[in-house]
Amino acid sequence: MEITAALLKKAQQRAQELGLPYTGALLPVEAIQVLQKNQSAQLVDVRSQAEWDWVGRIPGAIEIELRLYPSMQLNPHFLDELIQQLDKTRPIFFICRSGVRSNQAASIASEAGFNECYNILEGFEGNKDDNGHRGNTSGWKAAKLPWVQS
Repeated sequence: MEITAALLKKAQQRAQELGLPYTGALLPVEAIQVLQKNQSAQLVDVRSQAEWDWVGRIPGAIEIELRLYPSMQLNPHFLDELIQQLDKTRPIFFICRSGVRSNQAASIASEAGFNECYNILEGFEGNKDDNGHRGNTSGWKAAKLPWVQS
């Protein structure tokens, strides 16, 4: 079994074990491996505009806010933007700061009929360290995966 298929199968098993309502859940290092090998996979960053501007961006990610800054209210156009910008038949990998909003985004997309939705666990910045700072112990940045400062 090729690496991409093995990682997706592992992600699907993880989702089943966790009782998730979408296809799978990947760690950041697993997600980047699949994204690099599977050109049909789509990466959607659901953080806020403020986070993209002040914290950093993932090159090539489609940016669609799930919650609008500063109120953090649900973006009423989120689903419409997904439908306009993505192909429902291709795998979609959702990422946010810590994995919570991307979990919600993957659930919303799955419910709306998107075929293959995956959450990237730990998100862009991961959990807080002992000093209360993110980006050091887990997540996309801590794994030293591609990102740029705005």
